[in-house]
Amino acid sequence: MRNIFIVFFFLIGAASFAQSELLAKNYFDKGDYEKAISIYEKLYKESPYKRDYLSALIESYQQLENFEAAQKLLEEKIDSRRTQPQFYVDLGYNFALQNRDTLAFDNYKKAIDAIDEKPNYSSIVAKYFEKYSLLDQAVIAYEKGMQINPELDFNIQLARLYGEQGKLELMFSRYIDLMQSRPTYKSIAQRNFSLYVTEDPENEANVILRKTLLKKSQESPDLLYNELLSWLFIQQKDFKKAFAQEKAIYKRTEEVDLGGMTDLALITIAEENYENAIDVINFIIENAATPSSKLQAYQYLMKVKLKTSEEKDYPQLEEQFEALISEYGAGKNTYQLQIDYNHFLAFDTKKVDKAITNLKALADEQLSKYQEARVKMELADILVFDEKFNRALIYYSQIQKMVESDVLAQEARYKVARTSYYKGDFVWAKAQVDVLRKSASQLIANDALQLALMIHDNSLEDSLQTALKKFARADLLALQNKNKEAITQLDDILTNHKGEKIEDETLLKQGELFEKTKQFTKAEANYLKLIELYKTDILADDAYYRLAKLYENELQDQVKAKEFYEQIIFNFADSIYFVEARKRFRMLRGDEIE
Repeated sequence: MRNIFIVFFFLIGAASFAQSELLAKNYFDKGDYEKAISIYEKLYKESPYKRDYLSALIESYQQLENFEAAQKLLEEKIDSRRTQPQFYVDLGYNFALQNRDTLAFDNYKKAIDAIDEKPNYSSIVAKYFEKYSLLDQAVIAYEKGMQINPELDFNIQLARLYGEQGKLELMFSRYIDLMQSRPTYKSIAQRNFSLYVTEDPENEANVILRKTLLKKSQESPDLLYNELLSWLFIQQKDFKKAFAQEKAIYKRTEEVDLGGMTDLALITIAEENYENAIDVINFIIENAATPSSKLQAYQYLMKVKLKTSEEKDYPQLEEQFEALISEYGAGKNTYQLQIDYNHFLAFDTKKVDKAITNLKALADEQLSKYQEARVKMELADILVFDEKFNRALIYYSQIQKMVESDVLAQEARYKVARTSYYKGDFVWAKAQVDVLRKSASQLIANDALQLALMIHDNSLEDSLQTALKKFARADLLALQNKNKEAITQLDDILTNHKGEKIEDETLLKQGELFEKTKQFTKAEANYLKLIELYKTDILADDAYYRLAKLYENELQDQVKAKEFYEQIIFNFADSIYFVEARKRFRMLRGDEIE
């Protein structure tokens, strides 16, 4: 029984201690330093070796400009039997806050001198210097430790600090040396390079990195230099030069590795740089070692052709698809190519019946569950396109059961909601997206939220949902590539439902369609009107961003582009466009982007 009471009181004491710590931190975070000190002094007295208490106590004293109390505490730590040189850094900084620079640097020197006796001190001393942004001293501490004990390795820390000091050549060289000795550091190095390298080839960091790599390559050729040059040219969107580097890599790897070339092909496609994409893909086709690699490259090529072809090219494209399927077979090995082909047949050439017949036959092949689900997804999408909504819903439901633990099932559920929305069954559509908002992947959850808000907001003031039905019809027409009809339908809403909640969505949707049909001045007018009428609403940042892109890329007005990017930076800090807007604004202004 006695032991039980001891344990009981120990637990009570521990809980009380933890509560005091939480309260002290709360006062500290709120800037109520006097109350924080009153608790931290007691905690520190009971646990003098807990660093968190000491740091919080010292900072609280300094915030109240009680430098003498902080000094006394630090000198006690320094004079104790367990002297630790990092406290000299703390003490030095305490003097620096009082503008007593001589005493500050004397203590910094003592911290660095301690490394002579014990090189392992270099890490903790350097970290304390970093804590106070004393980068020069941190570098000295790391370098001294490595000099005395070559077994110590602070190269990664030094490379980062050189960058923060603006010593870019030293930073790049150190990271490159690290990558040569430890290839696993490559992704870390490139992530840090991205802090300095921009799209501008004349940016200082870009120039220094390029010169550093070329110099090293001339001194002693290494595959790493080609890989990094390729990476640099990709950042600059100079895909032709990146392609040249990838060809050099391919030759030096004895013509077996096309991985980098494949990555470059995908990047150029994503960037819509189709001319270079075709060159890269053709190189892969010519040099592919296996039929499957060649087939994959052909799939990429057909995707590019689909993006760049006009209606007059469709018969030739259809022939090319059929030739590839004939060559590689109509089974599971070409299932993705067949999905792309039948999407093209239905959505572009309007040969819906042929596409449905083809996909049903493909679904009967010996496919994996995932492959069959993807085929049925395309089949359902085509049925929606053809306004066979109920049949489409059956396939979407099948997919959810087939791959219920996969994100594809979530996508199918979202498409059930979208299809119900096209049908005008808004209650069922909202029920589906409400489930997805809580459990789906981020991308699908965002789409679900947008659809849920659209239905909710436009059902409150219009119980018959007349405008919403018209908007859903316009959405379907846009899906069917009937852009002219969709624009007309949206005109109806803007004329007959002026001032209703749906007006902002309509202006935005119609603006997007004007862009798609290259009616850029009309798109501009829509976005400007949206901003004029709904400057503080949820879609305002979309309008600002689309206008900025429109001025930058289509209307060739860099001044206005800059102005609208700036609006996002200052007025929409939580916008999904914020980071890209800031980047584009700085690029247009000619900044060196850090």
